[in-house]
Amino acid sequence: MATKIYPDAKSALDGLLEDDMTILSGGFGLCGIPELLIEAIKQNGCKGLTVISNNAGVDGFGLGVLLENKQVKKMISSYVGENKEFERQYLNGELELEFNPQGTLAERCRAGGAGIAGFYTKTGVGTVIADGKEHRDFNGETHILETGLTGDISIVKAWKGDAQGNLVYRKTAMNFNPDMATASKMTIAEVEEIVPVGSLDPAHIHTPGVFVQRVIQGEHEKRIEKVTTRAKEES
Repeated sequence: MATKIYPDAKSALDGLLEDDMTILSGGFGLCGIPELLIEAIKQNGCKGLTVISNNAGVDGFGLGVLLENKQVKKMISSYVGENKEFERQYLNGELELEFNPQGTLAERCRAGGAGIAGFYTKTGVGTVIADGKEHRDFNGETHILETGLTGDISIVKAWKGDAQGNLVYRKTAMNFNPDMATASKMTIAEVEEIVPVGSLDPAHIHTPGVFVQRVIQGEHEKRIEKVTTRAKEES
């Protein structure tokens, strides 16, 4: 039985990376991000990338390392806060941004993976999001046309995977990962644990192996984005 397992992120990306390509990256904030694959892309040094992701990581971690390395030409994103380098590059005209409402971005990726060229939504009507887009009325309400998104490769993070590429995500780490995994020519997954083929309950598999070509296992850093404190009340 052929295996899709590779020893590390560098080998899993071998022959796939080039300048000016489009990469879809799973994750939401710092949850469920393919940090090992992102680091390998940084080490490769490919430039002029268009990256489709909910957000751009933070300074020094996640997709933020690609921004700091000046490898990203354009971000197609929903949330762009908490990253000073992103802000600096965008305000200085060094970085293009295609901003999307979060649900619209998720549906654009899902549609791309399902072979759907476009869809109509009410979200964004009457705002700058709608500028230049086709408008059409359905049942007396105005909608705008959004197009499906696809890319050259997808990088995703899962909890468990097997040698056939079947993936299971854990809790909120599902976020954008399942949508990203289907929307490109080649999907590379990093997982916390590789399990024997047949050990995953078919009913619990989130991304079937038909969508995944390469899998790596690695140690992952657990980060918390924000810490909220509250002063103790005086008695």
